[in-house]
Amino acid sequence: MLAQQRQERILEAVRAHGGARVSELVVLLGVSEMTVRRDIATLAGRGLVARVHGGATAPDGRSADEPGFLAKSAMALAEKAAIAQVAAELVQPGDSVALSAGTTTYAVAEALLGVADLTVVTNSLPAERLLHENAREDRTVVLTGGVRTPSDALVGPVAIGALRGLHVDWLFLGVHGIDDQAGLTTPNLVECETNRALVACARQVVVVADSSKWRVVGLSTIAALSEVDVLISDSHLPEQARRDVASKVGRLAIASLPVSRP
Repeated sequence: MLAQQRQERILEAVRAHGGARVSELVVLLGVSEMTVRRDIATLAGRGLVARVHGGATAPDGRSADEPGFLAKSAMALAEKAAIAQVAAELVQPGDSVALSAGTTTYAVAEALLGVADLTVVTNSLPAERLLHENAREDRTVVLTGGVRTPSDALVGPVAIGALRGLHVDWLFLGVHGIDDQAGLTTPNLVECETNRALVACARQVVVVADSSKWRVVGLSTIAALSEVDVLISDSHLPEQARRDVASKVGRLAIASLPVSRP
């Protein structure tokens, strides 16, 4: 396959899903990681994509830009599923759980479907819909209300008011980016305030974020890494990043990914 053909395929993937990981493009194109990174650099130099850690996004991926739920839901599926499984293993029957909005926390909601006697508080419309459609008598679901964002989060004063005074055992928090200096970030200022309210109501704060979120910095900081009790990422997180994160959070958990077979 010629370089131009490869780059066209990369552009198609980025435009279809809002972004693409290097590992996914290696499989798609049947070439080496170095070749993919070189093609991404060429496309970025022409302003057609933006280079991010682990892949490429649409070119207007600025700190205030917010991808939609559908665009994000097609990315890093194996990583999110593995992270969600580790997250669900923390929860015991009878616990109370808060879920922020996002595609990784949606995967956590899927993993929690089999846990008995749960109370779930969420500002995520997709997660609430999933839990409602898989109704069971021993589960209580509380939807915060609020103004809807592109990521299908309910945010703003109504959501914050609903969270004020609540106390949950676990918060599973999805984030736009993680940085050792900027902390946990989001491109949406109003969602940031709502996520801070979620953090405030939780006894244990668990961040669920795949490795592509490392060194991504959104417009506004939700919390410092030191406020995180558990951060769950995947085995693609680089060793230096693991050391940086582990030195700041309460505990770093790495979700193992299935071994791909030729």
